[in-house]
Amino acid sequence: MPFTLACAQLTSRLGEVSANLDHCAETIRRAAEEGADLVLLPETILSGYTIEGANLETALTPGQVLAEFQRRLQDVPRCPDVVVGFYEQADGRPANSAAYLDLTENRVVHVHRKFFLPTYGVFDEARFVQPGHEVVCFDTRLGRMGMLICEDVWHSILPTLLAVQGADLILVPVASYGRGFGGDQPENMLRYRRMLRALSDEHGVFAAAAGHVGFEGGKGLAGTGFIFDPFGRCLAEAPVIGESLLLAEVDFELGSAARAKSPLLSDLRARWDRIQELAADAIPEATGSGQTGSLAGPQTPV
Repeated sequence: MPFTLACAQLTSRLGEVSANLDHCAETIRRAAEEGADLVLLPETILSGYTIEGANLETALTPGQVLAEFQRRLQDVPRCPDVVVGFYEQADGRPANSAAYLDLTENRVVHVHRKFFLPTYGVFDEARFVQPGHEVVCFDTRLGRMGMLICEDVWHSILPTLLAVQGADLILVPVASYGRGFGGDQPENMLRYRRMLRALSDEHGVFAAAAGHVGFEGGKGLAGTGFIFDPFGRCLAEAPVIGESLLLAEVDFELGSAARAKSPLLSDLRARWDRIQELAADAIPEATGSGQTGSLAGPQTPV
């Protein structure tokens, strides 16, 4: 069954969680009025991205995030599902997380913790948050999906893992400082465009990103809002600067058609066992490391 996806490119107020929850709720309300069934919000939108050590004070549990949105949106008659980026309360250091919320059934469907933490150049995440250890798909009332956060999608193995597991839509909350200003758009924004287009075209899946924009600590977060269909066609694109709300129809039957036309994903699944053997041979220390988590292989047919 086709549904409407909304990607919200938003600014936040650094450290002001309640105000940011209000702003996100109003965006969800607006998206609902425009017929959205699912709203994708940016990375760390509930606190701001550049909060560093103060993320301890602004961290929430997924249950708290769900309750805050339920309270603000209880009068919305047809509330969409929501994906929201936030700093999550966890044992030890907080995690940079994204939660998939079903506001109709009042439940947290899935939480993804950022797997790759950029700690280079202007980024310093590993000092303040702990990495995630799982990359897994999950089922929703709308279909089978996967989530990655910002830097995760720069490592093409992670979207590949989600596609192999049967994701029909890969959702990517983003907060990325603008870098590389030699052309009309920042180079990192162009890179996101290329990456999302490539993963959707290669694997025959929908891919969407929602960017955190504005200035924090003297650094500018550039817009990275896109929706791509399973043929690699851009259905909607946000401007570099400023808030915006992108809407597009998602029909997973289109993914089936794309994968039938180009069976790259089926070929990948057919050789998955051998790929895992090659990976283990190439990086022998990866086995027996004691690290828990899941980089799961095929779970459902494509």
